[in-house]
Amino acid sequence: MTNLMERESYVKSGVHLGMRKKTKDMDSFIFKTRPDGLSIIDIEKIDNRIDVASSFLSRFENIMFVGRKESAVPALEKIKDATDFEVEHGRFMPGTLTNPSLDKYTEPDVLVVVDPIIDEQAISEAIKKRIPVVAVCDSFTNLDYVDLIIPGNNKGEKSIGAIFYLLARETMKKKGEIEEDGELGYSLEDFTGEEMD
Repeated sequence: MTNLMERESYVKSGVHLGMRKKTKDMDSFIFKTRPDGLSIIDIEKIDNRIDVASSFLSRFENIMFVGRKESAVPALEKIKDATDFEVEHGRFMPGTLTNPSLDKYTEPDVLVVVDPIIDEQAISEAIKKRIPVVAVCDSFTNLDYVDLIIPGNNKGEKSIGAIFYLLARETMKKKGEIEEDGELGYSLEDFTGEEMD
């Protein structure tokens, strides 16, 4: 299979840079551990999982992206502009998925989160409502309650931008919303904030 993006662009965005800690759950996604203890996530597995996740997401009508981290805001804003996906960034209001009397109440078919640790409120509500959860998981992530893992650096703005750009583009292609060789109307650079090639 051809990669969704040039390997060099993956490297430039830092999607493969994990943490100095790793969980047993994430071990199979780690390519190697550097002498300084930093985990390096396998780029081929990142690419493959973005492809798998986009196929999974394309089966749903109402897709919701959530991220509390500041570094995720630019990518989430671009997804909001480029797709019909629902997007929530910043503090996740308790009851958003579980309390119908809230103004912000919504009923997505599937939830995509930037970080299962930071976005635990959204995940706990998705569990109660039996909504499947797709998550970007760094090397130090507990995978409880994550239905589909996208391994990758979920800390850096460029990394989150690259992952979400590809995820949005490939999902829209598989939904038939854009041509097979088409683009989102936004470039990778729009999502990452700088030239990648």
